[in-house]
Amino acid sequence: MIYAIVTTLILIADRLTKMLVMSKMVEGESIPLLPPVLYLTYVHNKGAAFGFLKGQVIFLSLVSLAFIVVIATQWKKIKAKSFFTRWGIVISFAGAIGNLIDRILYRSVVDFIDIRIFIFNIADVAIVLGAALLFWEVVIHDRKTR
Repeated sequence: MIYAIVTTLILIADRLTKMLVMSKMVEGESIPLLPPVLYLTYVHNKGAAFGFLKGQVIFLSLVSLAFIVVIATQWKKIKAKSFFTRWGIVISFAGAIGNLIDRILYRSVVDFIDIRIFIFNIADVAIVLGAALLFWEVVIHDRKTR
């Protein structure tokens, strides 16, 4: 139950922030929050991270959908895994759903957190955090349990 609650909270935060940005800003607008480090900049990303696979919306949507289906169908096995594995997958799962919703609705992903190196969103943060937990499990935690 806690996994569903966390997934839902991540999705709500992702959707609400994106809707707020889209309703209050025009695409391309940038508002300094903590210059020169942090800005709120509204863009539509038609690719993956760092513009990788730009314009490949259908492919990226299918990859996200495949990931979501695998997680949903393998949940019983995943629940038996370690803490870091379970939470890494759950958090990444929520992020994948958030960005898939954008790709379906807008044929792009709404990004707005701008640190001048790249621009991202809450779903992206979830995906990276989930991947970091999985990395921790495989590289760090697994060594400690041997």
